[in-house]
Amino acid sequence: MNQPAIAQPLKTWSHLAARRRKPSEYEIVSTNLHYTTDRPDAPFELDPDFPPAQWYKTYRNACPLKHPDWNAYRDPDEMVYRTYNMLQDGQENYVFGLFDQFSERGHDAMLERSWVRHLARIYTPVRYLFHTLQMGSAYLCQMAPASTISNVATYQTADSLRWLTHTAYRTRELAKSFDDHGFGTGERAIWETDSAWQGFRELVETGLATYDWGEHFVAMNLVARPALEEAVLRGLGQAARHNGDTLLGLLCDAQLLDADRHRRWTSALVAMMLEADGNRQVLNDWLAKWAPLGDAAIDAYSSRLPDARDGANAAKATVAAYRRGLGLGA
Repeated sequence: MNQPAIAQPLKTWSHLAARRRKPSEYEIVSTNLHYTTDRPDAPFELDPDFPPAQWYKTYRNACPLKHPDWNAYRDPDEMVYRTYNMLQDGQENYVFGLFDQFSERGHDAMLERSWVRHLARIYTPVRYLFHTLQMGSAYLCQMAPASTISNVATYQTADSLRWLTHTAYRTRELAKSFDDHGFGTGERAIWETDSAWQGFRELVETGLATYDWGEHFVAMNLVARPALEEAVLRGLGQAARHNGDTLLGLLCDAQLLDADRHRRWTSALVAMMLEADGNRQVLNDWLAKWAPLGDAAIDAYSSRLPDARDGANAAKATVAAYRRGLGLGA
């Protein structure tokens, strides 16, 4: 009598076995983790018509962007929670080292009053903008069709919170040095009414009310973030250096390091999207809707930067070149 064959145990998780090599730490802890994609008709394996299930079926499953295997997406940096914390622990040490060193040198006492007035208008209100980016990335984390996409959105969320925290710290320092400029008390009114911020406010608040995960990704990662990076982080950093505020210039540089990583994972996701027929047109149609809002935000903010010269046109050209490099846009 023939004995039944004994099944050989797998050497790794079944969804990673086909690669015929030992999986990396990144693959083990990052891939194929979304149970809500297992049953498209009932994302939470409960009543398919209860509100959260309807939300996911409408704004994720019915997204015009399609791909046969979203789980094939990989972060170019293969970041995991452990390595993210190692990386950003070093970044935080650097940033707070800047705060300590410049404070010891009496940095704020050396700033020109005219520049301090600009800081109250074009710098410290940016924490509202950073918070909208944080919320947008958190929504993308919730709605993305693959766990590897959710992961990079999570790290981007944390970066936005770090940027906000750095700005809040500097706001408090400026308030202690200049108690007559509204630092820490006047930013909300400036964010809501000052012409410098209304382009960004329209862009990001409309983006936060855009629920389709694909269009939300376009609005925030392909339009709002590049516009902020070029107009605010780069433009403001340059203006700060021109006005003797080396600390702010270095802070903007540190945030641009995070932005470079955000662009790497965004670029990789767009490249994956373009593998599927029809997605290029969908992405370009959304860009045609959102890019003018990004350009208007750059114009409004850059017009208030001192010593900006041709800053708005340079920022818009850089953003357009970035999207062209992805194979999108005109």
